[in-house]
Amino acid sequence: MNKKLIAVVFAGIVTFAPVSQLQAADLPVKTVEQVFAQQAELSGKHIHISGEVVKVNNGIMGKNFLHIQDGTGKEGSNNIIITSQQTAQVGDKIDVDALVTTNRDFGMGYNYALILEEAKISLTD
Repeated sequence: MNKKLIAVVFAGIVTFAPVSQLQAADLPVKTVEQVFAQQAELSGKHIHISGEVVKVNNGIMGKNFLHIQDGTGKEGSNNIIITSQQTAQVGDKIDVDALVTTNRDFGMGYNYALILEEAKISLTD
């Protein structure tokens, strides 16, 4: 099995951990607006983001597509789309750990300049 590894530096010691084992504390925390503004630098990296689910489309191409907003950004940069095997409901507040992907073409008209993929979702209070 080919697992992605990420280098984690703590007190000058570098260790490698499978991306799937990373905790939110290990990932950079970003707002929706920051992800849009920094998408070129963040592409291919995992981040942590929080927000409210504003739209859900489940079971499309074997994925669930969730739209979240966190009150940052302006029209066109205030709503980010996430794909996950997990889902949530409109109105849920969630924490998300996901891979930032740019210029993603799923085919069949599903083409995204920016999307968060492989998301791990947890409900917040």
